[in-house]
Amino acid sequence: MERYGWSRTRTYTVGALALGALVSGCGGGVPAARKNPPVPTAPPSSSSSPSTSRSPQGGGPAADAAAPAWAKWKLTPLPAAPPPPADKPVKLTATGTVPVFSEVRTTDRVVFVTLDDGAEKDPRFVEMLTDLKVPVSMFLTRDIVKNDYGYFKPLQALGNHIQNHTVDHPVMSKITADKQKSEVCDDQAALTQQYGRAPLLFRPPYGDGADTAALNMAVQQCGPRAIVLWRESMQIHDMQYQAADKKLKPGDIILAHFRGPKDLKGETMTQMFGELLGRIQEQGFAVARLEDYIQPPA
Repeated sequence: MERYGWSRTRTYTVGALALGALVSGCGGGVPAARKNPPVPTAPPSSSSSPSTSRSPQGGGPAADAAAPAWAKWKLTPLPAAPPPPADKPVKLTATGTVPVFSEVRTTDRVVFVTLDDGAEKDPRFVEMLTDLKVPVSMFLTRDIVKNDYGYFKPLQALGNHIQNHTVDHPVMSKITADKQKSEVCDDQAALTQQYGRAPLLFRPPYGDGADTAALNMAVQQCGPRAIVLWRESMQIHDMQYQAADKKLKPGDIILAHFRGPKDLKGETMTQMFGELLGRIQEQGFAVARLEDYIQPPA
């Protein structure tokens, strides 16, 4: 099965999947043990030319103008994200086996933030992203978001993409192939209808089944063209790393969740997200939009 990303040494512990399910409810730990090493894509991308339209996360006049917005949330601005690479490091095909990846091969000092499920619908979080303009990718679960599809539309209007995360969040390897297909296809149909754009990417709950032929076939049949996992996951105050050195690397994909005080021991969604940005800022990374580094099928 095709892999994208760096050929990094990975440590996956058998049984970590079940532990992650118990702790977070959605893959807060590491994905299930991977059967094969990752296969690199084309040479690492790097945005070589400066741009005056950079995201105003930090650095330059745009960042100076945005500084009050960051101060409002008691945060230090992140470095500016570079312009999206013209040559996308991940190139997807229209047919055939879909790739599985948990990082993007790039030399840009960027990471990618993804948010799962959609359980917490805090208006203050919409305000926060509107102020800070930090890009995120949203992997939404139909039965979790259907009580308020509208909550995510202002986030989508900011340029954030909505991706597929099943109908009701099952452990995919524990259900039949037909059920796996309905989980992916029915979420794809609902999200396409509600948000006007078919999800390009799929994430299985807990990362489970990502390397199985049955799930790969279900994803192929339903429309998404890649399965996206993660390298780090945000807990309440700190990140859990898969890398032994517990450091972010260029191109890492970070998992977080739409969660509120009930699941965050009293913390709000905005407090958790602020902590996440703080961990990224401490290591000198910018946040880029994951989809800006992916070439959709022609």
